[in-house]
Amino acid sequence: MSAARPLTTLRTLAVMATLPLLLTACGYGSASTDDSKQAPAAAAGAKKLSADEVKIGYFPNLTHATALVGVQEGLFQKELGGTTIKASTFNAGPSEIEALNAGSIDIGWIGPSPAINGYTKSGGKNLRIIGGSASGGVKLVVNPKKIKSLDDVKGKKIATPQLGNTQDVAFLNWIADQGWKVDAESGKGDVSVVRTDNKITPDAYKSGSIDGAWVPEPTASKLVAEGAKVLLDESTLWPDNKFVITNIIVSQKFLKEHPDVVEAVLRGSVKTNAWINANPEKAKTSANSALEKLSGKALPADVIDPAWKSVTFLDDPLASTLNSEAEHAVKAGLLDKPDLKGIYDLAPLNKVLKAEGKTAVDDAGLGAK
Repeated sequence: MSAARPLTTLRTLAVMATLPLLLTACGYGSASTDDSKQAPAAAAGAKKLSADEVKIGYFPNLTHATALVGVQEGLFQKELGGTTIKASTFNAGPSEIEALNAGSIDIGWIGPSPAINGYTKSGGKNLRIIGGSASGGVKLVVNPKKIKSLDDVKGKKIATPQLGNTQDVAFLNWIADQGWKVDAESGKGDVSVVRTDNKITPDAYKSGSIDGAWVPEPTASKLVAEGAKVLLDESTLWPDNKFVITNIIVSQKFLKEHPDVVEAVLRGSVKTNAWINANPEKAKTSANSALEKLSGKALPADVIDPAWKSVTFLDDPLASTLNSEAEHAVKAGLLDKPDLKGIYDLAPLNKVLKAEGKTAVDDAGLGAK
């Protein structure tokens, strides 16, 4: 799913420290699944780095295909040598953040919203964003019998994955840009914003209880397979048609204690993205195979083909767009203005990129000192 990606809890909930982190980037539920069997074993006799193992987490989602493909194809393990991978998959951003805080994972692929939430909730002490992974993969899809133009969205029932999640915030921001009014918390107004779990959104569409949805892939393509039409691709609203949907985060403790392991994982990520972009059909097959192993069912061609084409895999975390996404949440009244200074540490990634002959990436002034 993905990228991907809730922003934060409501301001009224943020002060309630006993509540768990809410909202997800690209999934639902709280349980994680041990995915270690999918990762190839370390080569016999390979030299270990400073840690015996590295625990990584990601979602069984196309916008997390860097992790899906990198693990399955052994591209991460190759860079880690004798240090083994313990992989876990999650269905919710908050549960992945909780796992990072608890030390159950060291490095994770995650949407920008739970990363922002986790960083601000901890006072900037629990994580760093160390790289990008994916951009795009979010669309407004609608019932073409009821909605023929963007103006027709007014007065209709449009689903988003969850209150305050990244697609929800993006849709609320787009609504405001049209000059329409919606109460962010209730979803009531000139457009009815219906918060609907991505797993049941296709059924909600088929039943007619929603007229469309602003959702990530592959949910968008699942709706299209049910007869919906793409009315707007969110990427067209961003400079250069790019916005972050998946980041790589790391525990600050693990980054400090095992910089060589972090660097190896980033090398694996950069090389995986290069392989995906050079071999898109093979990579798509690999990602779908990984999804089948995790869920028991591969995505059909009429879903995975358009979904795969709408996601861009890259190393740049597109830091300026993360800042913009936070600003949109503030504008919607869902987030107090956060202090994101220090959320990025891109020095390890830029070291890897330099060694690969690639251009360094920028932290938009939000880097750690």
